[in-house]
Amino acid sequence: MEAVQFRVGNEKLIRVLDAASNRLRSLLTKQGRPKGALRVAVIGGGCSGLQYKMDLVDGPANRDIMVESNQVRVVVDPKSALFVSGSELDFSDDLQKGGFKVTNPNAVAHCSCGESFSA
Repeated sequence: MEAVQFRVGNEKLIRVLDAASNRLRSLLTKQGRPKGALRVAVIGGGCSGLQYKMDLVDGPANRDIMVESNQVRVVVDPKSALFVSGSELDFSDDLQKGGFKVTNPNAVAHCSCGESFSA
């Protein structure tokens, strides 16, 4: 099996805040993959044109950028990295707007539902 070719990035790409780190470690442990990672991707869609897609994965894929932040690993593909650079990942238990949230300095417009953005 061929080794995965990925780059190691730093928190200038994406920084994981405490609440998100705690939640991610809990989810990965429950799934039996404590060495896993959160994949953050930016895809077309939503009211503003772009939206985030997040999945738990075993690790980086070819060409990914992997960032270790606050005791968790986040992987981002090179195209999505252009959009998420400088972002922070947080988590909220709020019933209305709970879940993982990306605070992105590159987003120039957000839709009212908070699920998509444009850059």
